[in-house]
Amino acid sequence: MIKLTPSAAEQIRNSASQGQMDGMSLRLAATRNPDGSLHYGMGFDDSQMDGDTRITSEGIELVVSESSLTLLAGMTMDYVELEPGSWQFIFMNPNDPNYKPPETD
Repeated sequence: MIKLTPSAAEQIRNSASQGQMDGMSLRLAATRNPDGSLHYGMGFDDSQMDGDTRITSEGIELVVSESSLTLLAGMTMDYVELEPGSWQFIFMNPNDPNYKPPETD
């Protein structure tokens, strides 16, 4: 299962609206780098390819290719302010060797 946080979903909706891509699915992709880490990609897409999996999270339809699905399984995508005024999507993915789960108190 791939999940979006409410913050990520809101930003995706805003981006779709600004780019006049309302109603399009968000395609997520991942490839493994030579060092084992993951490289992520995303973009709005209205095509359907053989082997695609469709997932709905927070009202957003996500499309993932068969080759990316195992790399993205269990991932949560968030949209956070990393530094004042600098917002970015982050990928909390247990399949990425560089991922460190958030510390709990």
